[in-house]
Amino acid sequence: MKTSAPDTHNELREALRSLCAEFPAEYHRKHGAAETYPEEFIDALTSAGWLAAMIPEEFGGSGLGLTEASIVMEEINRNGGNAGHCHGQMYNMGTLLRHGSAAQKELYLPKIASGELRLQSMAVTEPTTGTDTTKLKTTAVKKGDRYVVNGQKVWISRVQHSDLMILLARTTPLSEVKRKSEGLSVFIVELKDALGKGMEIKPIDNMVGHETNEVFFDELEIPAENLIGEEGKGFRYILDGLNAERTLIAAECIGDGYWFIDRAVGYATDRVVFNRPIGQNQGVQFPVARAFVDIEAANLMRFEACRRYDANEDCGAQANMAKLLAADASWKAANECLQVHGGFGFAQEYDVERKFRETRLYQVAPISTNLILSYVAEHILGLPRSF
Repeated sequence: MKTSAPDTHNELREALRSLCAEFPAEYHRKHGAAETYPEEFIDALTSAGWLAAMIPEEFGGSGLGLTEASIVMEEINRNGGNAGHCHGQMYNMGTLLRHGSAAQKELYLPKIASGELRLQSMAVTEPTTGTDTTKLKTTAVKKGDRYVVNGQKVWISRVQHSDLMILLARTTPLSEVKRKSEGLSVFIVELKDALGKGMEIKPIDNMVGHETNEVFFDELEIPAENLIGEEGKGFRYILDGLNAERTLIAAECIGDGYWFIDRAVGYATDRVVFNRPIGQNQGVQFPVARAFVDIEAANLMRFEACRRYDANEDCGAQANMAKLLAADASWKAANECLQVHGGFGFAQEYDVERKFRETRLYQVAPISTNLILSYVAEHILGLPRSF
């Protein structure tokens, strides 16, 4: 399928499509039905260097930008997979790359690039605060050469398939800071040293079989050298990662959207009812065409967010808008694809129902559509803060 969005990455796309072709629909369908982690697929992506795209060459990576990382995520979804199994490494990388110390980069990046370590998980969200991040209750208190962590996180993904986790905790009580965004700090948690030694996890069963968990901290000790950047300035560091996350999620939704359009067009062309292909009917054509137009528009915003991020320009507005536009576009395409397939859309062998469930997640995660609209209203349009 042709697109109108600018694209100078054909070789990158062809290489990814070649790898993805080794893992056909049946492979992803099997793991989706069993709610298991596609280890072989993630290992193949790692071995080929795709999950080290943003790591500088000096540390064994490809030295590419968010633009290329977003294409990796897009192509995984566009070829029938689910990048949610591995996208954490891409956006967590920004926090370490931009704010980690030279020693931290030297210690972790080569091992992440080689696949010896996985940095797949980020612990920010909490049960009682949700997106109100500045009011999180998990604390990290410095005692000598260590920080002691207590609290709880929720919806923390890929912990069971990761070696490292980025953790945001409050190091200065909210009552003692001038601005509520102050007093938060970011840490690297080495999971082998944490699980069972002050950190416990409880898996959460969910609609899409995505590996996500509740995480409990009870006197977990973290070495002081695992603090990323300066103590108390972690909120700003995390925002870098969140902007990358939202842009990458937008790319995944765009990949989903193109997948749904391809499937809808193919089925509507081949399915004959009343002696004519159903795609000949404008009642089928117009919704699919409109969904495609929306995906194309979202794609342009995705690339603008990537461009700004890679140029170290402010990209918060573009990242948020790209995520909103792409999530809406993929969800519309999902609905139209299911409608075109009729009853067959509910049959697992067509994969529509699996991808339908997967893309629905992004209406609420990693940030809900309504909160993005609140951000746009306040920070871009200058309207009074609504909460």
